[in-house]
Parts: sequence; C-alpha cells; structure tokens
Amino acid sequence: MQIKGVLETSFVDWDGKIVSTIFLPSCNFRCGFCHNHKLVLSPESFEDVPLDYLLRFWRRNRDFLDGVCITGGEPTLHKDLPQLCATIKELGLEVKLDTNGSNPEMLRSLIKEKLVDYIAMDVKAPLRAKDYSRVAGVDINGELRRIEKSIDIIITSRIDHEFRTTVIKGVHGEDEVEAIARSLQGAKRYVLQKFVPHLAMSEELRRLAMFSDEEMDALVEAARRYVPNVKWRGK
Repeated sequence: MQIKGVLETSFVDWDGKIVSTIFLPSCNFRCGFCHNHKLVLSPESFEDVPLDYLLRFWRRNRDFLDGVCITGGEPTLHKDLPQLCATIKELGLEVKLDTNGSNPEMLRSLIKEKLVDYIAMDVKAPLRAKDYSRVAGVDINGELRRIEKSIDIIITSRIDHEFRTTVIKGVHGEDEVEAIARSLQGAKRYVLQKFVPHLAMSEELRRLAMFSDEEMDALVEAARRYVPNVKWRGK
C-alpha cells in the first residue's frame, strides 16, 4: 500500500472525532476544483509514508485518536484497501473512507465485511452524463451507472455516511443542487462545500469568485427539499 501523506492529528476530517488522515495516490477523475491535484497528477513526486511508522503512531495514540480517515486521490482504486482497513480496525480504531463512488463493488465489500464505519461520497453534479463529465474532467458516460449504484449501496446500508458536493459559481446553482439532492433522497446527511478557487487544479477555475455565505444558505435551502439534514462547510 502506497501512502503519500499523513496528517497525524486532525479535528476537521470527521465531525466530532479526532483522527489521523492518510492520503492515497492517484484518481480516475480530473476534477478542476481538486485541491489534491499534485497527488493525482504526479504521485511519484511524494515520498511514501511507511505503514510501519503509522502503525506505531496509531498504537501509541489509540487512547487519544478515534479513528483514521482514508482519502486521496481515490482510495478505492487500491486493491489492498480492505487489508489496510482491517489493519486499522484491529487496533481498535474506526475507519472513515472518502470516495468518488466510482467503485461500487469495493464499497459493497467494505460495508459487508464491516471494514469501514463512515463513508463520505462526493456527488459532483446532477446525475446526467454531460453535467457530470464537465465537473469530473473525464467522460463519465460509462461510469454514471456506477455512481448511481454507489449512492444506492450507501443509502440502503446501515453505515453512517454523508454525501458532499463542492459547489462552484457558474456550475452549481439552486437548480443543480436541488437535482443532486433529489437523487440522494433517504441519505443521512448532505454537505455542500464552498469551492476555494486558489487551491484548484484548473487555472480557469482559480479566477472564479466564491459563493457568499448568504448564497450558500440559499443552496442549503434548495437541497433541504429532498434531504432534511443539509449543511455547508467552507472558509
């Protein structure tokens, strides 16, 4: 397992919990708003974080830590992800997984084997191929059904979860957010994330303005027509 980065202690990556956050390389999407684009485009430029080092740290601090957040990149691209989750669980720590939802088979297996305790899945646009491809930065035609399947797996499971959308001016308005929320009916929670332009992979997106707090509040209200538990995060 290649691990390319770690925040040994984080108070913001899992609401209400103190975690370590680890970053796995590579992704099958090319989202222009991505903040971890160097990890996606040139993972070889990062040194590996030895798993043995992390295991020692987690053992020493498991009375302080609640769990480990696994993010990326896209973690479900890695076939040894289940073993990593099992190793963390054996330490008595919980596991949160961040995913783009493109690998429903992996999600189903992790849930069935009780290897994850919380899943945060990004839903990037309304579930229409053209809209989703625009935001994901790749042709999503062959993947859209897989995204839909992942949503269904997560919602119908008993696992704790959230769905997230990074909202971008000129891409996401109230109609788009409402359409996404409509596809998430039954979800435990939906989080709108305020896009931060200066961190984006796309130079074009770096020139965009951020939504105001008032505009974010309006987007939340649009989403609440279909998912009651909605909030927004952002700087």
